Formats: sequence, structure tokens, C-alpha cells
Amino acid sequence: MSNCPRCDKPTSTSEDNKHRPFCSAKCKLIDFGSWANEENIVSRPIKSEDFYED
Repeated sequence: MSNCPRCDKPTSTSEDNKHRPFCSAKCKLIDFGSWANEENIVSRPIKSEDFYED
């Protein structure tokens, strides 16, 4: 169990939650809209090493 990154409500991180890590489709779409409107940005350029786990 964790909290929704958008509204902070408790939400399940199991595969049964098709909106994870969000609690609902609404929170997922609000977050997507923030990225589409460029309100959120990646803080540094992405490097190829970012795609590999240690």
C-alpha cells in the first residue's frame, strides 16, 4: 500500500490496480495533463545508464 502521487489518498500498488501508482483514472489523467502542458519537467538530460538497473 502506498499513497497516490497526485492526491495522496492510500492506493494499492498491486497489479489489480490498473491505474497504479495512482488511485484512479482521474488522478492519472490530471498527472498526464501536467506533463503535456510542460508543468512537469525532467530535472536533467536522460542518459543511457538511466535505463539499466544495478
